[in-house]
Amino acid sequence: MSFVTAEIDSSLANLSRESADAADFGIVKVDDEGKIELYNHYEAELAGVTPAAAEGRNFFTEIAPCTNNKLFYGRFKSGVEADDLDAEFNYTFTYKLRPTNVAIHMKRDKESKSNWVFVKKK
Repeated sequence: MSFVTAEIDSSLANLSRESADAADFGIVKVDDEGKIELYNHYEAELAGVTPAAAEGRNFFTEIAPCTNNKLFYGRFKSGVEADDLDAEFNYTFTYKLRPTNVAIHMKRDKESKSNWVFVKKK
């Protein structure tokens, strides 16, 4: 079962920065190519990258290059191409920090055609 709250899940099309920053897990909104459109406070603290430094950059190649692989980016790309992304898995971030175990939930909101990467430190 996902750690993403029903409130967040049901409001993805209109999720505000304030709501994202209030969450107790990382929220990263990316376009179909992986460019970051929203990067919340939790994720900034976890990764040591400010929202201002992350937004506008590619999540998979510039901010978290340890995710640029078949397991992570491959699932993202396949889900975007199929317009059906809803994947949950455990992962270990290794870039810019010591290995950090996290739970990942990637989702595509069909209404807004937006993509989301949710991260919760384990």
